[in-house]
Amino acid sequence: MSMRSVRPLLAILAVASLAACSGAPAPGSTGSPTQAPTSGPSSSSTAPGSPSTSSTPTAGGSQSATAGRGDAELSITLLETPEAAPKTFTLVCTGGTPAAESNHPSAAEACAAIKNNPSMLNPAPPRADRACTMQYGGPATAKVTGAVDGKEVVAAFNRTDGCQIGMWDVAKSVLGSDGGF
Repeated sequence: MSMRSVRPLLAILAVASLAACSGAPAPGSTGSPTQAPTSGPSSSSTAPGSPSTSSTPTAGGSQSATAGRGDAELSITLLETPEAAPKTFTLVCTGGTPAAESNHPSAAEACAAIKNNPSMLNPAPPRADRACTMQYGGPATAKVTGAVDGKEVVAAFNRTDGCQIGMWDVAKSVLGSDGGF
């Protein structure tokens, strides 16, 4: 095989690999992206007064996320670099609105994000058969503990590969940082 035909083949493989990580279908493919399992039941129709569903990116690419009540009591510890002092935030939300005891830098945005997608703090781990881009998004790490809508949350975030960066990006308003360099 000549180099002239190998380069386009390598480009196609690279695009397909990125599409596998993002959950989007590969160029030229038919069919929908593979979705990560959701943590709760979903329905194509919603009853009056029940939470609505919307498409929200999460750890496995796109999945249907159910809006929640927006009640949260969280402790967030952010370490932007190994040398930096950890930043600790308290986030208390009621109905998607921050409570007075919150000391989060963007509490209103974080509470709204939790109400719209409460499962963002309990992402499904990347599937073993899913390729993640081998990129480094920086040394930032974050830990979140507490409860959202009455469900315990114990989550750790980092930016060590494309899948981890994707999970961070979904939760960045709650983490208090975009995690970039």
